[in-house]
Amino acid sequence: MPAIQNIKVSVDAVVFGYQSATGLSILLIKRNVPPFKDSWALPGGLVKDDESLEDAVARELLEETGVSINYLEQLYSFGKPDRDPRNRVVSIAYYGLVRPDNFSLQANTDAKDAAWFAIKELPELAFDHALIIQQAVKRLKAKITYEPIGFELLGEKFAFSALEKLYATVLDRPIDRRNFKKKIMQYGFVEETNEKQALEGAGRPGNLYQFNEQKYFEYKQNGINFEL
Repeated sequence: MPAIQNIKVSVDAVVFGYQSATGLSILLIKRNVPPFKDSWALPGGLVKDDESLEDAVARELLEETGVSINYLEQLYSFGKPDRDPRNRVVSIAYYGLVRPDNFSLQANTDAKDAAWFAIKELPELAFDHALIIQQAVKRLKAKITYEPIGFELLGEKFAFSALEKLYATVLDRPIDRRNFKKKIMQYGFVEETNEKQALEGAGRPGNLYQFNEQKYFEYKQNGINFEL
């Protein structure tokens, strides 16, 4: 017996922001249309007939928040029959990690506002977007144990403590600092420079570090095993 289908396909973008002072955040939009009008939600929407999933999520993100990101990684498919009260919608979610201060938010189309929210202070969310974010957080925590992060999030030169804080923030737990530094340095994608970090007050300034871009992206493509 042939299957009867009346299914729409949508995309949602889980954009994590990271800043040393504020930690992890999530980019959300305030919906301007029903259902869930005036509720906060992930940027996203229906896929057009003539566009790919990747083009759709990039378009929706740009239209609703003014944010343009070169690459978002596919996360998971969400397809419970009642996840959208209007009709049957299967959503393909994507996620990425960026620096919020690299972007100027501008809500448009279906969004009346766009804002960053601290990951532990999220408002009540529309649809099943709380579940989508939960899955994205789990994926991000798992991902940094086998793939380096930080190139897009830290400055060209940075204190090693900044890298430690980034990993501890994403993992949401303390890390063994000595073991962490030993593991990171043995791979060679982080290099110590002769430049000193600026310190306020007393204390001996430590050296700054930088990413070896070639090795960084080699490991990012091929994977490593941190066992952090």
